[in-house]
Amino acid sequence: MKAVRLHGVGDLRYHTEPEPNPEEGSELIKITAVGICGSDLHWLEDAGIGDAELNKPLILGHESAGVIETGPRRGERVAIDPCIPCGNCPYCLEGNPNFCPYQSFAGHSAQDGTMCEKIAWPLKNLFCLPDSLSDEDGAMLEPLGVAIHATRLAELEPGIRVGVFGCGPIGLLIVQLVRLTNPAQIIVTDKLPHRLDAAKDFGATDGFQAERGQEVEAVVAATGGEGVHIAFEAAYENEAVITAVEAVRPGSHVILVGIPDDDRTSFPASTARRKGLTIKLCRRMKHTYPRAIQLVESGKIDVRSIVSHRYPLDQFQKAFDVAVQREGLKVVLNP
Repeated sequence: MKAVRLHGVGDLRYHTEPEPNPEEGSELIKITAVGICGSDLHWLEDAGIGDAELNKPLILGHESAGVIETGPRRGERVAIDPCIPCGNCPYCLEGNPNFCPYQSFAGHSAQDGTMCEKIAWPLKNLFCLPDSLSDEDGAMLEPLGVAIHATRLAELEPGIRVGVFGCGPIGLLIVQLVRLTNPAQIIVTDKLPHRLDAAKDFGATDGFQAERGQEVEAVVAATGGEGVHIAFEAAYENEAVITAVEAVRPGSHVILVGIPDDDRTSFPASTARRKGLTIKLCRRMKHTYPRAIQLVESGKIDVRSIVSHRYPLDQFQKAFDVAVQREGLKVVLNP
């Protein structure tokens, strides 16, 4: 089979490898769609992410869908949950597998991901796709799951003002989920005008171009001077964290979704303390695939319009170049 492996900073290579052999409880999956995530770009540009470092050539990719090729569910189109928790630790038993310290995650550390033609993956992590969802829709269920988890953390209520700082794919999905709660306003910021336009198409009421924090004044003014009730940071840049803290009203929640390049997040402590803010960090997702499928199947969430570029696997370098330049929204590889 063909696979794309990361060997070092900026060093992606196309390999021919043996097909994997499924272990007990797993099946062989033919990958049909895999999205390039911001975390994949971290791996590409830094040969690591957070405190995880590249120790051996790694197949990236964790937003994926495919077709089961073995076992009783052979031929079934599925979305692939990339997280394999241990199932036995206190966090798993409490229903929080995203906190499992023993988990494996596709395309992370020692666990190869899905930028390849085939993988072996646990059957319990495979979710059947209805006919109305394409394979690319299935790959988009993973970022949608992160957005669902982030909005759960925010404890959203109808009639409030919400800020989304960063309008990449996850930010755009957060905008759509917030819209379903009947907010008074959805205010967005981003450095790229085409992403602001996309956010407005998905339901944002106000949008401002991010300019080193200068947009805070405009955001607050748009709320009548009070600030937003809930802020989501989804830009992967610390400037957006500071903007979120500055733009919320006292007593608010700030949800940090992005992963910073240097594994550090900072904000003005005096501002956050004076406002009495509750700051929550979004750790991947948990138990979101059934809900994500229902939201897309019902038409309440549009994931298909977020996919802007598609490439075959052997054009991986072009695909990553487009993703690094943020030319569109979501780049998908079709092995």
